[in-house]
Amino acid sequence: MSGISGMVSVTTTTREREQTRAAHAVYAALFGLAVACGRSPDTVVVGSKNFSESILLGEIVAQQLERYGVPVERRFNLGGFLCHQGLVEGKIDVYVEYTGTAHAAILKLPAERDPQRVRQQVDSVYRERFGVVWSDGLGFENTFAILVRRRDAERLGIRTISDAVPHMRKWRPAFGYEFTERADGFRALAQAYGIELERQPVNMELGLVYRALADGLGDFSSGNSTDGQIAALDLFMLEDDRRFFPPYEAAPVVRQEVLERHPEVARALRTLGGTITGERMRELNRLVDVEQRPLREVAQEFLEAVPR
Repeated sequence: MSGISGMVSVTTTTREREQTRAAHAVYAALFGLAVACGRSPDTVVVGSKNFSESILLGEIVAQQLERYGVPVERRFNLGGFLCHQGLVEGKIDVYVEYTGTAHAAILKLPAERDPQRVRQQVDSVYRERFGVVWSDGLGFENTFAILVRRRDAERLGIRTISDAVPHMRKWRPAFGYEFTERADGFRALAQAYGIELERQPVNMELGLVYRALADGLGDFSSGNSTDGQIAALDLFMLEDDRRFFPPYEAAPVVRQEVLERHPEVARALRTLGGTITGERMRELNRLVDVEQRPLREVAQEFLEAVPR
């Protein structure tokens, strides 16, 4: 397949290794300090990954627990695998994870596209292997999305990824670093859809990809389906008509020991189940990423509409 095999440069690979080493150094320093200082056994530690949606969801979970009288400590802005590592080691008690990430990237289970089966598999393995429970889903999925400018989609009459494949050979692709590296990223997508490229993808931070596409520096890109910048920059999300991307249902994952120690944690998380649609999550992300509203304020306003 032309243009695919050499798409990830040595520079990108080196950058990823440097980021991984730096992230693990931060993890060791942060949690080493936490252990040294100690924490109350009554305190529930809420974590998050290092992108705005995850931090916002972490804040929503933290405030929800506080509404139920649970003392909370926030440890946000950690890399995704560091969150999982912290959870397994008991340094984090709860954070919001995505079923597809757990299934493919953490557990490395065989590919599965049925949302219910993915959920059942991750729930079973997490309980048995880690002593961790998947709470009720929040109500939305945040999967990878293939994006084009809306005006191009309308001009060319394209709606699905398959519609766009004949045009992609000549197009300039722009991707976030992670999308070029993951098992469920571009290489596998290209094989599933028969995508061939004449141009090497340009790799950049995910936060820059949307603006690069909107400004004409690329012709198609990857993104997150719930990102608020998609609508703000008038981008168009192509339908994954071959159901390539696995389901990425968002749900809190919490240590079983914490649920046994704090029954109110289960009640608080159960009340959050099904309260955030995909459209609502995009709006919440827009408030944070586009309007630059404070995370705590956005989380508080959202929870005002959630009954106890």
